[in-house]
Amino acid sequence: MPRQTPVSEVMTREVLTFAPGDQAYDAMETMVNRGIDGAPVVTESGTVVGMLSTGDLIVQSSSLHFPTVISILGATIELPSSKRHFEEDLRKALGSTVGEVMHADPITIGADDTVEEAATLLHDHDISRLPVVGDSGLVGIVARVDILRALLADDRAADTES
Repeated sequence: MPRQTPVSEVMTREVLTFAPGDQAYDAMETMVNRGIDGAPVVTESGTVVGMLSTGDLIVQSSSLHFPTVISILGATIELPSSKRHFEEDLRKALGSTVGEVMHADPITIGADDTVEEAATLLHDHDISRLPVVGDSGLVGIVARVDILRALLADDRAADTES
């Protein structure tokens, strides 16, 4: 029964992680290039201290005020001071560290906890992934898609048995 399956059997073991001191811009670039929308933030000892999501990075960048552009008789004029402020704001936003933009104290789950417990946490806290922790720190990550994959596999197995 998949609901009682240990999280360790459905989690992803090779996990992209960031350190709190990593640059937010570098993290954003890495996540975009790898097609990942979230990753745990861990200390050197492996302790999970946060979760970084593309949403965190979007919020960080959304405080930018884009340059004022005026259109007169079909010509577009960009106000120089507005562009300068935008460039300064962009440098500041993208110069932030992962630790400054992450969600601190994330909800985690143990490797021996069940898929049902993981599904409940994901649903109740409206999150899409959970860091999986063991005695030595981060051991994997379980996402909603991992839970769905386990349920589908169980349904297929039940169909072939009947």
